[in-house]
Amino acid sequence: MYETFYGLSGKPFQLNPDPSFFFGSKGHRRALAYLEYGLHQSEGFIVITGEIGAGKTTLVRSLLQKLDVKKVVAAQLVSTHLDAEDTLRLVAAAFGLPNKQLKKADLLLSIEMFLLSLTAAGKRALLIVDEAQNLTPRAIEELRMLSNFQLGEHALLQSFLVGQPEFRETMQSPDMQQLRQRVIASYHLGPMDPAETEAYIEHRLKHVGWRGSPAFLAGTHEAIFKATDGVPRRINTLCDRLMLAGFLTGATAFSTEEVAVVVSEIRDEAGDAAAAAAVAKHGDGGAAVATSGRAAFGGSHMIGAPELFDMDLSQFKLDAPSAQRVRDFVNAHQAGYLEDRLSRIERTLEQTIAMLGELADRSLDAQGKETE
Repeated sequence: MYETFYGLSGKPFQLNPDPSFFFGSKGHRRALAYLEYGLHQSEGFIVITGEIGAGKTTLVRSLLQKLDVKKVVAAQLVSTHLDAEDTLRLVAAAFGLPNKQLKKADLLLSIEMFLLSLTAAGKRALLIVDEAQNLTPRAIEELRMLSNFQLGEHALLQSFLVGQPEFRETMQSPDMQQLRQRVIASYHLGPMDPAETEAYIEHRLKHVGWRGSPAFLAGTHEAIFKATDGVPRRINTLCDRLMLAGFLTGATAFSTEEVAVVVSEIRDEAGDAAAAAAVAKHGDGGAAVATSGRAAFGGSHMIGAPELFDMDLSQFKLDAPSAQRVRDFVNAHQAGYLEDRLSRIERTLEQTIAMLGELADRSLDAQGKETE
């Protein structure tokens, strides 16, 4: 929509992770270096954590683009709340192996034989587990056991575990001692600083042919940084809305005022969405948990917010500005959780579609052979 108005060849701030837009901030370059180091080691686990929207998936996809497919066979697993056997089945499916109606012992044997066949062909296997914070301890233990597959001193499988900050806490639990011994590198991907935020915005714009229109006036980049804390996905959300608002008003330059208006709109919408979810969950009584069309703590469970938000504000004696800051804080978190949940669903659908495509191809091949 606004791309044509600003003379751009594409959408610069899309939310879908796209490795062609990869921006090498200090943190992202360091994380990528850890991943590349891990690949060079050809064994063990590499753990990458980061906040929601920090750019972990884009980072992984950038690495996958660089892989030599003649030497490395990579499979990506988007984790949900899986137990041990489910994890093994998804690992098998990710590598294109049949897994239905197989017992655990048969699953393990199938995976091991596949990994051995890769080694015999001069290749190696890489498993990337996204959203690793959702894995149960038993599922993590199964992944560790898969790392035991070896041919002589050569490891048959290497794994990257990518997750949100809580996965770091999981890794520190006493039950994870054996896994920690297999981790050869670990890195936490933090947000960008103000200078990197400005460079990130210009990098994405230039990638789609930006030549200075729209212009970002003095202080605009700093305002965007303050509103997003330097988190890439939040920056994308804000800038995309800013570009759309500029298109609708015919603006060719953005100032701190335009940023403030868009930030206010996003916060209001997040509050309305949470309030609607509360009404849907609690019926007419749900209106009691919403104030002035903004998000209330009780309705946040619909988008996976933590229990901390389920409290009654009436117990606090807050002046109007303080109460508003609390609401804004909650709204921002609720929007982030909702966005993360939608992103997980999108990645899961992509993986499911890919698996269905492979099954369809195999079915067609089988039919062709029967015809012959």
